[in-house]
Amino acid sequence: MARIGLGSRWECVFANEWLPEKATAYRACFGPAPELRVCDVAALSAADLPGRASLVWASFPCQDLSLAGNGAGLAGSRSGTYWPFWGLMEQLVAARRKPSIIVIENVPGAITSHGGKDFAAIFSSLASAGYRVGPMVIDAAHFLPQSRPRLFVVAVDEAVRFPAGLASPAPDPRWRWRTLEAARSSFPAMLAAKWVWWNLPFPEGPPPPLSSLIEEQPCGVEWHSAAETRRLLSLMSEANASKVQAARRQGGMRVGTLYRRTRPIIVDGAVVGKGQRAEVRFDEISGCLRTPAGGSSRQTVLTVESGRVRSRLLSPREAARLMGVPDRYPLPGKYNQAYHLFGDGVAVPVVSWLEEHLLRALARAAR
Repeated sequence: MARIGLGSRWECVFANEWLPEKATAYRACFGPAPELRVCDVAALSAADLPGRASLVWASFPCQDLSLAGNGAGLAGSRSGTYWPFWGLMEQLVAARRKPSIIVIENVPGAITSHGGKDFAAIFSSLASAGYRVGPMVIDAAHFLPQSRPRLFVVAVDEAVRFPAGLASPAPDPRWRWRTLEAARSSFPAMLAAKWVWWNLPFPEGPPPPLSSLIEEQPCGVEWHSAAETRRLLSLMSEANASKVQAARRQGGMRVGTLYRRTRPIIVDGAVVGKGQRAEVRFDEISGCLRTPAGGSSRQTVLTVESGRVRSRLLSPREAARLMGVPDRYPLPGKYNQAYHLFGDGVAVPVVSWLEEHLLRALARAAR
């Protein structure tokens, strides 16, 4: 999805993925893909990487950094794959093949993980290798009907002179993210001096509504039985049930999304345990797509029309559309593979926005 977002102006000369299912999806989109190496990033060396790249893009596992994760941070077995990746970059620098631009993408939880120490470690690794570092958080909801904030760290070789107006002395309030400002204020002066606030335009106009992405005849999923829909409705709190009733009163077709969450059970003001709750929204924005680690991670579509409520899982094509993936993109054959692919990806329009307004200009300046 990063490659789709970067577009045809960029030539991909090397790609790495360790999951065979994702590699199959990559080849289905891009053909035989001789540039793709399917292995653990730790098995690679600089000798495997061709030439000197203008841009290196790294999206590494977020599970240990996510607020919903185990809290292991960069010491975890999954998010810790940042370090073998960074070892590759250090090899390139030592071989005088330093990439001009490095983009690191992950969840915003990476900023506060371990009290900010993990983010400081990432930032320090880039700065110590001679990069100026511009972190930002961009929510896909500015481009797509999906709430999906993500951290993008754009590091640029110190030898590159920025085009006029590309950097700003202070963060733009429209892109402001408090934990980033707090992180910078906690850095020692020498490290903070490497920080860059990027000056990016803000997207014009609202994103398309969720209902415009929903399939009339979905493939890969079936509508729930009336009994299953009633069961989901029975899991709602009074506040969430009132949203469904309001949608019924408004008439027409209303499309919402629903997640099942584990929440405290409160009786007479006291917590007596935990139970499953169904939480719904009808604001034409979906919740954040996640990987299907469990049934509660998969998003449910809820439609209300003429008083009738129906429910079903989000279809694979709808998940792809919520990531900005074009309909020509071939879908994996199995539901969970498709949902994992898109729930673990990066929103295509966000990458395209960065390419158009930042990465393209930086690459030209680096020539």
